[in-house]
Amino acid sequence: MSINTETLNAEVANKSPEKIIEWALSSAKNPILTTNFRPYEVAILHMAVKVRPDLKILWVDSGYNTSATYRYAQKVIKELSLNIVTYVPKQTTAFRNIQMKGVPEVDDPLHGEFTEQVKLEPFRRALTELKPDFWLNAIRKEQTEFRNTLEVVSASQDGVIKVAPLYHTTEDQLDAYMAECNLENEFAYFDPTKALDNRECGLHTKI
Repeated sequence: MSINTETLNAEVANKSPEKIIEWALSSAKNPILTTNFRPYEVAILHMAVKVRPDLKILWVDSGYNTSATYRYAQKVIKELSLNIVTYVPKQTTAFRNIQMKGVPEVDDPLHGEFTEQVKLEPFRRALTELKPDFWLNAIRKEQTEFRNTLEVVSASQDGVIKVAPLYHTTEDQLDAYMAECNLENEFAYFDPTKALDNRECGLHTKI
């Protein structure tokens, strides 16, 4: 199926994040929202479940999150009554740590395989099994140089419509929203597939 993302982007132009979420969820038959509970993602979770409380929230848990992130995720899931669907790698963290001698550095030849195992394969498996038509995510224009080249609406390689309602939203705006809604942030977050905040893990470049 051919997806005219230019037309879709024109449709959401100048809409607020909340209105983009409303548009996406009213257009979708089987939407998902992805999260890894990184800083500021509670904002989009809060916005989305106000519109559709039973929305499927996909969390690909790499097994390498900090203890603070796991405690925070548990708290957010309970407080927002999230309909969470969790996918994990096929291998255990303990086995992989022995096999790869810990988390490979980004310049290690094993890093690509590590990323495939802990993030890309579980995510592709989730898309295959959940079969979403719309994929809402929390990427923002200001996060990385690559994301600065994207748009609010795009299409995955498999034709899933990807929607980034917060794309044009700044951290200051998110801080204001979270303060207004009494939402807590958690900054003790680490993504082993990226190492640096301005790197891409492949989720938005390969899928």
